[in-house]
Amino acid sequence: MTKNNSRPIKSFRDLEVYNNTYQAMLRVIKEVLTKLPNSEKYDLKDQLNRSCKAIPRLIAEGYGKRHQKAGFQKYLDDALGECNETIVSLEQSRDIYHIDKALIEELVDIYDKSARQLYKLARAWSQFKNRQP
Repeated sequence: MTKNNSRPIKSFRDLEVYNNTYQAMLRVIKEVLTKLPNSEKYDLKDQLNRSCKAIPRLIAEGYGKRHQKAGFQKYLDDALGECNETIVSLEQSRDIYHIDKALIEELVDIYDKSARQLYKLARAWSQFKNRQP
């Protein structure tokens, strides 16, 4: 498993998808959640907060279980689901509360790209693990 620049992956921190989702999570918390009304404290705000934080956590936890046949795969699948959930919550924030359209589109693009990366990584990992004796 290597990044595009052919450096070996020694840690989950070497995965582009981890770094992208971690940075996006910081932006969601600092730039989106602060703009949502308090009436959403236990609904949209809470859900968006949890889903965006879960993605890098799942990638990190799954990487720690990459030696298991299906361990890494399950966590990548869960992270992909959280990316999709985050996208929906961001779009709801934009459409219901008129949160900065350009900001939301940029974040949605990051999470959409990350979901595709997670899908490709999960497929590649599955094929790699299936070739192992």
